[in-house]
Amino acid sequence: MKRTTDIFDRHLAGGLSRRELMTGAAKLGLGGAAAGFLLNQAGTRALAATGPDFKKFSGKKISLLLNKHPYTDAMIANLDNFKALTGLDVSYDVFPEDVYFDKVTATLSSKSPQYDVFMTGAYQTWQYGPAGWLADINEYIKNPELTAAAYNWDDVLPGLRSSTAWSGVPGQPLGGDGAKQWAVPWGFELNSVAYNKRIFDAAGMKPPKDLPEMVDQAGKLSALNQGFYGVGVRGSRSWATIHPGYLSGLTNYGGKDFAVTDGKLKAAMNSAESKEFTKLWIEMIQKGGPKNWTTYTWYEVGNDLGAGASAMIFDADILGYFQNKGTKEAGNLAYHPFSAKPGAAAPTPNVWIWSLAMSAFSQSPEAGWYFVQWASGTEHTTFGATKADLVNPVRQSVWDNGDFHKRLESYPGYLDQYKASAAGSKIYFTPQPLFFNLTTEWAASLQKMYAKEIPVDEGLDQLAEFIDQQLKDAGLAD
Repeated sequence: MKRTTDIFDRHLAGGLSRRELMTGAAKLGLGGAAAGFLLNQAGTRALAATGPDFKKFSGKKISLLLNKHPYTDAMIANLDNFKALTGLDVSYDVFPEDVYFDKVTATLSSKSPQYDVFMTGAYQTWQYGPAGWLADINEYIKNPELTAAAYNWDDVLPGLRSSTAWSGVPGQPLGGDGAKQWAVPWGFELNSVAYNKRIFDAAGMKPPKDLPEMVDQAGKLSALNQGFYGVGVRGSRSWATIHPGYLSGLTNYGGKDFAVTDGKLKAAMNSAESKEFTKLWIEMIQKGGPKNWTTYTWYEVGNDLGAGASAMIFDADILGYFQNKGTKEAGNLAYHPFSAKPGAAAPTPNVWIWSLAMSAFSQSPEAGWYFVQWASGTEHTTFGATKADLVNPVRQSVWDNGDFHKRLESYPGYLDQYKASAAGSKIYFTPQPLFFNLTTEWAASLQKMYAKEIPVDEGLDQLAEFIDQQLKDAGLAD
């Protein structure tokens, strides 16, 4: 066994090239999956050799609260390496997303020490952090007695680092002065177009270059009456309807959720830019969306693409990625960067960031940080991106990894859409504590416009008036 592990240690030390490593592994009878696991194991040993005492809490136990997700599956598949690194015992509870956030909120609000580390979205930390429920992870990242130099925090994409840090002052920018690092990015999604190349080729179409063309194509594809509709986007009465394609496109048109003046917020989703964009958005869904659009969530949008029931989606890039394996249309899907506004310089995707946060009520915070450090470190995120489905990776070094590039060859256009979109990808929402209630109301307004219960202009004006009153009642507006 030592001879087997030696070649991986030599590779990490620079004594073997990647090709020499793979040749040596093949001679030892190791397949790709086994080689990937052993390389990751060697990286974990290297981390232990260059940092703090990772055995400090050997024999102790930490508990994790996790969402049912491919990121969770990737971590569990590699968890033995963390246990070998630290000697920690790890227990975890996994819940489906429809109940997961309720479980997190109930646990934190009760100040329970049951879980040390949990998965969260960045938006949720705008509630959890200022409430005093989260640890400021800056205190751990900046402590060399707890964090290995090999962790290389700066390797995490800067837009993701800043998007998971906030001062807690409504309206102040993410990652700005006084920001606390409420969570560590683990995996993320930006919003672009995934389309069925088989359908588009048969229709003689290329993927849309902007929103007016998407509206036109979606209507024409639906009108073919060939068992599929034109475009899938989310539509349920939920905050999750606003953050993917809708906010990404709105931002590209120059719209935004709020204006901030002297620390006070004012609704801005009824601007001229917002009205122009939203009229096209609603028209697109009416002409080329699913018949029961107001029920559509992440799951329906993705499943329809994989089943060939939709020709394209404007949603999370990883949603299209996951549908290109084990579905009816696997192998027919392709990916495309998307700038909604005609003539826009580049895409402006809003992002969702699955992150790891540390409970302020943990009785083993340093041991919990060891887990977060390992799970978000280079070794595990490389394993996850190349051998599992920890995609999109949060580290630049993983995006530069040749094995990851090779894996993406079977996802046509995926790497190109990422490269075209990455620079403009960040959270475009204004951080404020009423986020979930107000964005849910926004989604409800879109449903009324879709049903032709109210014109777009009037609907957005009424929405802005309602939101301004909510902000005023909360002391966030004059």
